[in-house]
Amino acid sequence: MADRVKVLVVDDSLTMRGLISAALKSDPEIEVVGTAADPLEARTAIKELNPDVLTLDVEMPNMNGLEFLDKIMRLRPMPVVMVSTLTAAGTDVTLAALEIGAVDAVAKPAVASAEAFHELIGKVKTAARSRVRARGDVPAAAAAPSAYRPAPNHVLAIGSSTGGVEALLTVLSGFPANCPATVITQHMPATFTSSFAARLDRVCAPAVSEAVDGAQLKPGHIYLAPGGAAHLELTPGLSPRCRLVNSEPVNGHRPSVDVMFDSVVRLKRPMTGVILTGMGKDGAKGLKAIRDAGGRTLGQDETTSVVYGMPKAAFELGAVERQLPLHRLAPAILDLCADPAARSVA
Repeated sequence: MADRVKVLVVDDSLTMRGLISAALKSDPEIEVVGTAADPLEARTAIKELNPDVLTLDVEMPNMNGLEFLDKIMRLRPMPVVMVSTLTAAGTDVTLAALEIGAVDAVAKPAVASAEAFHELIGKVKTAARSRVRARGDVPAAAAAPSAYRPAPNHVLAIGSSTGGVEALLTVLSGFPANCPATVITQHMPATFTSSFAARLDRVCAPAVSEAVDGAQLKPGHIYLAPGGAAHLELTPGLSPRCRLVNSEPVNGHRPSVDVMFDSVVRLKRPMTGVILTGMGKDGAKGLKAIRDAGGRTLGQDETTSVVYGMPKAAFELGAVERQLPLHRLAPAILDLCADPAARSVA
């Protein structure tokens, strides 16, 4: 970047503010322009310092991080990276923050040190290049169709990363209970995927669960790859099943979207691949393989992507048939996966 990323660090712990600041200052492309102990201080600092990115603690005095984030995203949208505890409650709140519009999140390490926040550096840089919008500016997602029948044996695979929590909630909330059998790889820490799957299951009509090894692929079910430990693949056969493979990261990620897409191609079934918002190029080659094998493919467009990295890489590779804004993706996906005898018009 030509200019350094200006960051405001917001945390009620003096020690944590110091550690986060020290970690960020170790990168020459980042400038910590200030710190704040609570949202009231942060509000004043934002006006005075005009930071590019905010790092925000979840639990703080005077106003919790979620309430403050909601105000930011309504009144002065800006890139925010949440810094969360590893507790179950902290995980749920962090997912809510990502749904509200935070670009990303990192977990506070069990042993606090500047080195432990190294992951935050990359996420702050990504956040500085992200596209955020006021909450009221985001079009409502299409409602799930009242009558729908997926094509027999059709498999849907979706890949996403930065900004994917909000994107997946938008897309899947437009799915009916009998959606096509769906697998998802979302780049996310291991501590978050179980809670995210539970959140999706609560708000979406289909059954959503974190994928487990050996789970049989069924229509009306959505399987989310567990974070961190393994890649999600599908095994060929009359009854495809989820397989968790403990191999090395691919494209810097485990689970990898490319690995999942490649396994879908090996099923030799009707298939649709979708690439959503995210940093990098994971999923581009796999989506191209789906298209080359006769599958259908869609990508999120630049305007609605928080980070137009993965969709751009796939589009430039020729992997994407059509790019669509986020709120139009669910109807288009369902149309591609529908039983031809009962297909609606997207």
